[in-house]
Amino acid sequence: MKVYRENRKFIKSWLLHLLTIICIHKNIFNIALVASQVLNNKNNEPMFISRSEAFKFAVGDTITLPCEVTHPGSYMLAWKRGIAILTVGQVKVSPDPRVRLVNGNTLQIRDAVPSDAGDYICQIASFEPQEITHHVEILIPAKISHVTSGGHLQVKKGSPVRLECSATGNPMPNITWTRKNNLLPNGEEKFVSPSYVIENMDRHKGGTYICTANNGVGQTASSQISLHVLYPPEITLEQATVYSGEGQTAEISCIVHGETTPQVSWLRDTVPIDPHNEHFSMDNRGTRYTLTVRRVRSQDFGNYSCVADNQLGKNKKNIRLSGEPRAPVIRSNAQSQWRDKYNISWTVDSYAPIEEYKLYYKLLSNNPPIGYGNHLDIHQNSDSYPNNANYMDNTNIHNPYDSFSSYSSFYKRAHNTDWTDIVLQPYPYTTHYTQGMSFIIRELLPDQQYEAKVIARNRYGWSEFSERFVFNTALIDTEARDMEVKHYTSATSSIFTSSNELKFLLNLKFSLFALHYTRLNLC
Repeated sequence: MKVYRENRKFIKSWLLHLLTIICIHKNIFNIALVASQVLNNKNNEPMFISRSEAFKFAVGDTITLPCEVTHPGSYMLAWKRGIAILTVGQVKVSPDPRVRLVNGNTLQIRDAVPSDAGDYICQIASFEPQEITHHVEILIPAKISHVTSGGHLQVKKGSPVRLECSATGNPMPNITWTRKNNLLPNGEEKFVSPSYVIENMDRHKGGTYICTANNGVGQTASSQISLHVLYPPEITLEQATVYSGEGQTAEISCIVHGETTPQVSWLRDTVPIDPHNEHFSMDNRGTRYTLTVRRVRSQDFGNYSCVADNQLGKNKKNIRLSGEPRAPVIRSNAQSQWRDKYNISWTVDSYAPIEEYKLYYKLLSNNPPIGYGNHLDIHQNSDSYPNNANYMDNTNIHNPYDSFSSYSSFYKRAHNTDWTDIVLQPYPYTTHYTQGMSFIIRELLPDQQYEAKVIARNRYGWSEFSERFVFNTALIDTEARDMEVKHYTSATSSIFTSSNELKFLLNLKFSLFALHYTRLNLC
């Protein structure tokens, strides 16, 4: 009995040990089996090669979205957009005819439209679904959606105006303003903004304004705004004075702008001109209005008025029809050949013969050269004489004066900047339209600058002055002089018949100055 119990105990211990061994091996097997299954599942499970991406397509493009998978096996791939299923496996579910699968699982959508934008999901229908998501953005070309007043705008002169332009597109377009065949009122070629403001409108700021929308997608979009400025008539004159002659045909014209188009009439002084009067004719081409006077008579000379009138106001400009000469034109060289005289010449246009000229000239500076009075302190009827050494050192310089009183006259002339005028009679008498004359101005200072002007008179009156003319005398003569030297003054004239006499008188004069200087020192 005791042996039986011991054997039984041994058998029980052995069975427990065996069961333990069996359990251990079974767990190892199970672990290995599980590991093998996991390994086998990992190798056979589909995996995405494609990654989630963001794509941009323009309207009209073909959308192509990749979904590449390794070891798809029997697993189904599906394309979804939100809750809508587009494809399952190779079966297209979406009713949209633009949708299809290409090159296996690549989703393609033809002719993209803005509503195609969004997220597209490629999914593997496994126990735990795997998926990638592509984001699609649709680029939309710019399109003008609104412009001020539908593209036609009227504004009164002096008022401000705001031009606006709106556009749609993706990305949001930029708006650029330009003006057709012109710069913008601020002087710029273009301006970038959804709106453009113009202050204080006038007719010069009107025209066609163009807003252009651009976002870099496709073609730019543009729209025009025609801006009309309403303003009273504005008149500009081609000539304020029209010159003519008896028997000639004269055209008097004015340029008239106005919105609305003005009515234009003509006055002679304050009397309206009858448009049916055969002596006159009226015409206009565009904004240019012309009154033609046929076979001008002396009584036709005078004032005429161009009168323009529209709904916003009235304007008038005066034009003079004149038989007087035009302003003379001085045509001589600005540099004299001589130091003490200048040959001035001019022409003048006149239908009537010139009867008289007036020549004006004056010294522009009061700095005569050394030896010609700039260091002399001489006064008429004065006992003060020069004691400047520079004066005595220049005895070789030509000086045309023969008496002490002449130095006082010279001093005044050297420092006098008042106008000197000379009345001249034309010679020879001519009836040519373009007439002219030359005259030698004498008793000038060497190396000095003078200003001259001329007016002319015919039977109808005096012309306007010629334009300002400046000439210079020479420091030394550049043209050989005659042996006879002439000097003219307004009261008397003296003629030296030889240069030896002149030198003798000058030496006598300087000797007297030296004697007087010595007498003063002795006193």
